[in-house]
Amino acid sequence: MAENESGKGFFGRLFGRGPTPDAPAQQKPQEAPQESPQESPQETPQETPLEAPQEAPPATPQEAPPPPAPLEAPPPAPAPGDAPTAGAPGSWWTRLKSGLSRSSSSIGQGVASVFTKRKLDAQTLEELEDVLIRADLGVALASRICESVGKGRYDKTVDPDEVKAILASEVEAALAPVALPLTLDATQRPHVILVVGVNGSGKTTTIGKIAAKLTREGKKVTLAAGDTFRAAAIEQLQIWGGRIGAPVIARAQGSDAASLAFEALTEARAQGADVLLMDTAGRLQNRAELMAELEKIVRVMKKVDPQAPHSVLLVLDATVGQNALSQTETFGRMAGVTGLVMTKLDGTARGGILVAIAEKHKLPVHFIGVGEGVDDLEPFAARDFARAIAGLDA
Repeated sequence: MAENESGKGFFGRLFGRGPTPDAPAQQKPQEAPQESPQESPQETPQETPLEAPQEAPPATPQEAPPPPAPLEAPPPAPAPGDAPTAGAPGSWWTRLKSGLSRSSSSIGQGVASVFTKRKLDAQTLEELEDVLIRADLGVALASRICESVGKGRYDKTVDPDEVKAILASEVEAALAPVALPLTLDATQRPHVILVVGVNGSGKTTTIGKIAAKLTREGKKVTLAAGDTFRAAAIEQLQIWGGRIGAPVIARAQGSDAASLAFEALTEARAQGADVLLMDTAGRLQNRAELMAELEKIVRVMKKVDPQAPHSVLLVLDATVGQNALSQTETFGRMAGVTGLVMTKLDGTARGGILVAIAEKHKLPVHFIGVGEGVDDLEPFAARDFARAIAGLDA
């Protein structure tokens, strides 16, 4: 909210609305308010008792306001802010643990309620299994965790923290094989990344965040606004392009997405781009005609480059729970999904769905998101996720 408020203040000053509240206070001591249209944004109230110094404001001291000018371009702001974050190893862990706090609290409270002042028996293991399944960890993993907890502990008091440690270990073992980075084929220029998913999963924002990371790595990125159904999606991608200095290939709302895909790949090649990130319209996995359109986009891309798209990322919203399993299955079949990005893990107590998806579909998980900021999307690390969802320290 602070960012919005600062934006309003600046544009208020820019268009002359901001100074008016301050003007009355300055006009009492000042004889010539007309000479101070540029003085209103400055801290002139401090100079009110001094009439002589007010002669100097027109000079260079009052040219200090230009600092707001860089702030007038909010787009570049996120990029510089990312650098210090990348250099702080503990920052991502802090955000991840905070983002998964709803999931870890739900699991932690459930585990504590099962094992507090009770000895382990068949009933406690059954109750533990229910807790884990409600967290969307999946039946198979829940069963394995209960089996591990039960080994050598029957008729004994079990510390809830001990159960959490076993849970973290089993989750890490399940996720380690799919925790893979997004790799780019240097022989393919541009490396085409097609981003797909249902409405509201966060595709466009995810594209912007990935593009920002690739740009910081020195890659030349081109964005394609393939969600031609929503004017807001086109504008949003153009804003991201402005932030990171990446060209955005877009057409009017309602344009044919497949034609745009053809043009975008052709233009990206001509521009010598390293990566082309293409957005697509959100579509429900049970709408056959929309899924067929997605297949058409892929076919048209292959006319320009038979290997394109080189990566197909499915963006999943963690808050939809079990529905994410069917999304993964359908998009995988229709669009040839090569990797996953899970967003909005901070908005649900059932973040374990990522584990269930990984166990069932074995697709690489490249990124996870726990917030709206650029730094809230990071490469997936199995151990960090496992310990965060179990409520343990790094």
